[in-house]
Amino acid sequence: MRIALIGYGKMGKAIESLSAPVHHEISLKVGRSGFTAKDLQQTDVAIEFSTPDAAVNNIYTCFEAGIPVVVGTTAWYHQYDEVVAACKKANGKMLTATNFSIGVNLFWKAAEYLAGLMNERTDYDVSVHEVHHLQKLDAPSGTAITTANKLIEQLNRKNRWVHHEIGNSPSDDPFHLNISSAREEGVPGTHIIEFANDIDSIELKHTAKNRKGFATGALKAAEWLYQQSEPGVYTMDDVLNL
Repeated sequence: MRIALIGYGKMGKAIESLSAPVHHEISLKVGRSGFTAKDLQQTDVAIEFSTPDAAVNNIYTCFEAGIPVVVGTTAWYHQYDEVVAACKKANGKMLTATNFSIGVNLFWKAAEYLAGLMNERTDYDVSVHEVHHLQKLDAPSGTAITTANKLIEQLNRKNRWVHHEIGNSPSDDPFHLNISSAREEGVPGTHIIEFANDIDSIELKHTAKNRKGFATGALKAAEWLYQQSEPGVYTMDDVLNL
């Protein structure tokens, strides 16, 4: 399989290091410079880990070239409906995820189950905390936002998430789900869900030890998407059959 790496930062390089042992070829590496549909002529699938301001145009270029695209960039989801419409119009194939780690996707399923159990236990409040490395561009992380949204879907007492950095006061609105963020040197990614009341607390935690889990999941997603015969918009739930 010939892979275009759209965004050649830490994630792009991690994916590249995993590709050679399984005999995938890196057909194109795109750093800060742009690329055109013509540049993708020798590519089977693209993996997009760039920046929020570049992601949508990069996706559209893949649609123009007729190349399936796996998108790992976050903080562009306010344009999600527009991009989905463009994918359908182009008969394209796109797979999006705010986190490609298989462990994180299992963490989300466990979170949904736990939130379902806690829906009637209204004395417990719920919050999400995330920690990432200092180079992380967005806060809260896309993973934290997805986590919060999955909890809100299961909890009748929560209607939106709000974000604050450590040291600042959380919202005291009982209908809000608080997300807190911290940035520390060398932390690939940690996400914690806490249900707490005056008596006890319950925590569900995912800790990434390195970027290998993200890169492995992204590569698995690319392999899966390349094999799909039908155009459409897919997620990691489709890849993992969750």
